Order: sequence, then C-alpha cells, then structure tokens
Amino acid sequence: MGEEAREVGSSATSPRPSVTIGSSLISMINKLQDILAPVVSDKPQISLPQVAVVGSQSSGKSSVLESLVGRDFLPRGRDICTRRPLVLMLEYRAEEPGDEHTEWGEFRHLPGKRFYDFSAIRREIQAETDREAGLNKGVSDKQIRLKITSPNVLNMTLVDLPGITKVPVGDQPRDIEAMIRKMIMDYITQQNCIILAVSPANSDLATSDALQMAREADPNGFRTIGVITKLDIMDRGTDACNFLLGKVIPLKLGYVGVVNRSQEDINKNRGIAAALAYEEKFFNEHPVYSNLSDRCGMPQLARNLNQILEQHIKRVLPDLKARLNSQMVSVSKELQAYGQPLESKMAQGVVLLNILTKYCEAFAAMLEGKSQEMSTKELSGGARIHYILQSIFVKSLEGVDPCDDLTDDDIRTAIQNASGAKNALFVPEVPFEFLVRRQIARLLDPSCQCLHFVYDELVKISRACEVIELQRFPVLRKCLDEIVVNFLREGAKPALRMIENLIEMEVDYINTSHPRFIGGKKASELAMQQLKAQKGSRPQLNNENPVSSGKLMSTISKHTAAFGSTRTWGIPSIFGSRTSAVQSGRRFGEQSHSESMPSTINLREPPSILRPTETTDNEAAEIIITKLLLQSYYDIVRKNMQDLVPKAIMHFLVNSTKQNLQTAFIQKLYRENMFDELLKEHDELVSKRKRNEKLFEVFKQSLQTLEKVEFDVSSQTSSLGTDFSVGLPRIPSTLPDLHKTSEIIQFTHHSFSMPYTTDTTA
Repeated sequence: MGEEAREVGSSATSPRPSVTIGSSLISMINKLQDILAPVVSDKPQISLPQVAVVGSQSSGKSSVLESLVGRDFLPRGRDICTRRPLVLMLEYRAEEPGDEHTEWGEFRHLPGKRFYDFSAIRREIQAETDREAGLNKGVSDKQIRLKITSPNVLNMTLVDLPGITKVPVGDQPRDIEAMIRKMIMDYITQQNCIILAVSPANSDLATSDALQMAREADPNGFRTIGVITKLDIMDRGTDACNFLLGKVIPLKLGYVGVVNRSQEDINKNRGIAAALAYEEKFFNEHPVYSNLSDRCGMPQLARNLNQILEQHIKRVLPDLKARLNSQMVSVSKELQAYGQPLESKMAQGVVLLNILTKYCEAFAAMLEGKSQEMSTKELSGGARIHYILQSIFVKSLEGVDPCDDLTDDDIRTAIQNASGAKNALFVPEVPFEFLVRRQIARLLDPSCQCLHFVYDELVKISRACEVIELQRFPVLRKCLDEIVVNFLREGAKPALRMIENLIEMEVDYINTSHPRFIGGKKASELAMQQLKAQKGSRPQLNNENPVSSGKLMSTISKHTAAFGSTRTWGIPSIFGSRTSAVQSGRRFGEQSHSESMPSTINLREPPSILRPTETTDNEAAEIIITKLLLQSYYDIVRKNMQDLVPKAIMHFLVNSTKQNLQTAFIQKLYRENMFDELLKEHDELVSKRKRNEKLFEVFKQSLQTLEKVEFDVSSQTSSLGTDFSVGLPRIPSTLPDLHKTSEIIQFTHHSFSMPYTTDTTA
C-alpha cells in the first residue's frame, strides 16, 4: 500500500506537491471546509471554492478521481456507483522520516477515526451510501464528506456527483435523470464552483451531457475545464486534437486528455502507478498527442486543477468574506433576540418587567401613531380605530332616513290609533312620541357594533405588539394575550353601559323644546308647501271634493301651535238621521206595520285586521307633519350619538386600556413564584441558541482564517510579483531545495503553458 504511493510520488511525471505555487491558499480553504462542515447544511448559503466532477455513467469519473489521489478507494460496478455527492478534500502533508503512516482518510460522519486501509474507505463509502439511499440503486443529495491526507496529492476540494443516467434501475424513480440533473445543477450553478466536465473520447463529444450541463450553468465557459477520458480506445486514425485545442466547444480553462485504467486493469488489480506509466508512454509515443504535452496526462490535470482553484479562490475571497460577515451579523442578531439564559430570580424579574414595559409602550405607540413599524400601504393601529369611529359609524348614521322603514299607511294608522274612537281635529302627540322613540331605539345596534369593531381592533393591536424578547417565552406570550383580552372585555362593559344609558336617556325624555327642533308651526308651513306642490303636479278629478287650501292651512296653523294639546273629534252619527226619517214618515201618515216596511240592510262583519281607508287631505297633512317632526328630532338625537358614542368608547375602552394595561400586567404576573413558569423557554429555542452560538464561533473562526489567507495572498503577491500575461505568480530565479531543480523547472514549464486565461481557440 505504501510502496504504491511512494512509487506514484516518485514518478517523473507526477508533480511535487511541496513546490506548488501558493499551496497554503487551498489548504486554508480546506480548513474552512472543516470549520463550516459541522454547522452548514448540505446546501449552504455560503458556497466555498471547490471542483465539481460531472459526467455520464461510465465516463471515467471514478478513474480520474482515483488517479488524482493515487489510490483505489471508490466503489465500482456496472450500474450507478456514485449515488450520493462525495465531497473529497485532498490535503497535502509532507512526508517526514519515521512516519508509520504517511496517508489516511477521515469521514465527517466518523470524527476522529482514521482509515489507513483505502479498501476500508471504499467499503465505508458504500455502507454510508446504502444507509441513506437504500440498497437497491437509490440516490440521495445528502453529502458524504471525506478528507484524504497524503504526501502524494495536491491541495484541492472535489465533489464527485452521481453520473447522469437515462434509464432507472432498481428502486430509482422514473424521473431519475431529472433528479440527478437537478442535483448536479445545484452545485455547478454556484459561482464559487469550478466544473470538471468529464467526457469519454469514444462517444460523440459534441453531444456530451457533461459539457451541455456545464454550458447551461457556465454559459461563458469561465468556470469549466474539460476532461476527455479514454483517449487510448478511440478508433484508429481518429484523435481528439480539435477538442483538446478547444476548436469544437471552446472553454476558457481549456481541456486535458487522460487515459483511464481499463476494466481489465481494475479486475486484475493493476495499480495506479502502472496506469500512469502506461499513460505517459501512450502520450509520448502518439504522433498527435506528443505535441500537446501541456494538455495531456493526469499529472497535468492535477497541476491545472490546483492552480485554477488557487486563482479562483483569490478572485472570490472578497465576496466570500462579505458573505461570512453578513452571516455572522445575522446570527448575532438572532442570538440577541434569544437572549442569555436566566439563572437568578433577580435576572428573571428584570427581564419580565422589561418585557411588560416594552409591550405596553409598543401598544401605546400603535394607538398614537408613533410605531416604528408604520405601514405605508394600509391603515393600522389608532388610524383604524379613528376610521371606524368617523368613517364607518358617523357616516353610516348620517345616511339613515328615520322614515325609511315607515310607510305613510304606518304613520296614518298610528295617528288613527292614537285618536281612539273619535276623528282627530289636530295632529296627535302620542303617535309622534311613539314613532320617534322607536327610531331612536334603532341607534343602539350600530352603536354597539361600533364598540365591538373597536374592541376587535384593540385585540389585533395587542397581538401585533411583537416585543422581540417574547419569542423566547411562549407561556408569557399566552398569558399576556389572555390578560389583554380579559382587560378589553372588562373595559368594554362600562362603555356598553354608557351607550345604553345614552339611548335610554333620549328615549325617556323627548325634548320638543330643543332649540333645533322644528316645532309644529314650521312643520305645518312646510306640510302645506308640499301639499300645494302635490296638488299642482297632478290634474284634479271631477269627483274630487278638495278642501280649500286656505281653509286647511288656517286649520293647521291654528292648532299645531298647540301641538300636544287635548284633541276634539267630529264624527257624525248615522243613527240620528234614521230616527228622523222614521218620525217624519209617521207624521205624514205612512204605515208603520212591519209587513209594509222595506227589507233590513245587513252589514258585513269587520275583518280581524283593519287598515285605514283612502287618505283624506287632512290625513295627508298629518302624515307630512309627523314625518317632518320625526326627521327633525331624530337628527338632534343622531348628532348627539355621533358625538357621545365615540367619546364613550375612547374614554372607557381605548384610553383606559392604554393607561392601565401595565398596572394590570404587574398585578397579575409580576410574582416571584411565577417567574420560572412564565419565563420558560421552548426546547427548540434552547437548541437554536446553542446552534447559533456554535455558528457564531464558526463564522468568527472562518473570518480569522480568511484574514490569514488574505495576508498570505498579499505577501505572496508582493514577494513574487505577478505575471499579467497569464495571471499566475512568477517563479523566483532562485529556489530552495536545489537538488529538486530539474523537477521545479519541469513543473514551471507545465504551469506557464497551462491555458488558464487565454482563449484556446486563438
């Protein structure tokens, strides 16, 4: 195991990790991955620079990853093998004399356990995949995180994603292709992600699934590096030269061609060292690829990835730092909302009193229009109460006609009933008072409804007073709500009694001496004007026997001045005329015997319900006068109610609540024996606080790490300078470890020939 690793490390074509340019940069990001991993979900808001490996099934992804590591450690098989994203952090560690173990793997889900046997790493990947995704080819987007520490790797972080599949197998759903594509796109659309698009050379590269998805996520090709695998099994006479040169599908980061181990090599346990030696020989002897050494071979791919990732990290550092700062500020604010745990009665009392005070201040601020959360889209708080009192209650009463539910027949019937068995010579007082009392009583319902509307608004305001500290204490929040509702309910009772008393006062005493009351004389004048207008607007019929207008006006004016006085009735008796006729007949000697008398006239029985007959002019005048009197007096009472009902509601309910709510809270809640219960926190909140405390420390530590990275970058730039033609740091003329000079020169040549910032189509 160790021999194969050392063989790989000593390969002439393998880069020496110890001399990579700015190697500490990626190691710092790997450290950041370690810091953030325990608290960041599988789809974090903060995406760290990494390389996502994308390709179809059997495209050679696993071989590429194993060659980068120099070890066999990934599950193999004919069907889909990668069924969960595998986050693979490669960390270079210099080999020191006397080391018993030079390389190992560690899983995030098994902290502290090192795997020195890479076949055991393969088994653990398979077992962890089965635990989450099932035993029958199911897939999951939950990550497996694996760090491999070795002297034979270059620092980088790669994500091995499930291969793109077309046909579901096993327990895979029918939409398995769409599911895997979405999983891949979630990674490669992140701007901090470098896309490693793997395509086999023995298929049509122009229709490669990996390149198509990379183009969709990275239209300009700035973040995509292409890998063409299996170059050794292309048809004879063909090559991938045009693809490697970027002439078919251009990519800013270019392409690298590699040769994979065949399935036969894997079955016969041929090592990666042998595979790398075969690859080197293949490219050196190939007539086309031998001239493209900067674009061929697994060591070249490792160097390119390492440097691309370093350059990418440098570009995204400012944005990454800003995101971490933003997240830390957000977590800090949330922690402030959760507050510190309360351990003493004194601390509990201080917090409780502070919450009650803030709650009442917020309630008063919303009523007075001083809330900091003032809306510009709709009315809220006290403005809604004002709208209810003025725009709903007052205006609704103004639109009510006191006679809208009284017909002329109703009024005439009331007048005749008040006249008893005699015909009324004047307008009776009794029907006016009866009718006006009934109309005044109608004002009670809208007044009570107005009170109910204001009560509801106050309840809404109380529930909108979200004192941020209340989020911690659900029991206290519930108690506050109950106390407020009960307090408002009790406050509504005196307001309701006052409203009822106001209506009863108006009903009990009809003040016809009120200065704004129209009075009988004015009413009679207006009635005559209406009658004249009605007479003039319709033709007179031949059989009509109208009363003289002057006579009617004289009669009304004479008696309405004494409105409410004793009335005289003038209905003649029909029996008097019959007696005179009988006596007259006898004087003239007419026979009185029954057989000589005319037949008896029988009257029909009166119906059970009687309504007045047709209206006379006198009755018409009485109806008009009654209406005028009703409207006049109703307007007086209506205006009283429009003024007094809002005052009663504001005094007994709104202002009383604003002034006395805090006192009620303190009397009912500020008791030491209730502190523990009232200030009990949700278990969920306690766990959130602990998690956010951990998050805060993580972000703080991450920012400290980034500051060190920035320092290293600035130091490196000032000491090495910058080659603006290729965007990579210059290599100094003299380097330590002179015995490695030949390897350094070879590495430097490959580095500067890498197509990183130049367009390969040129």
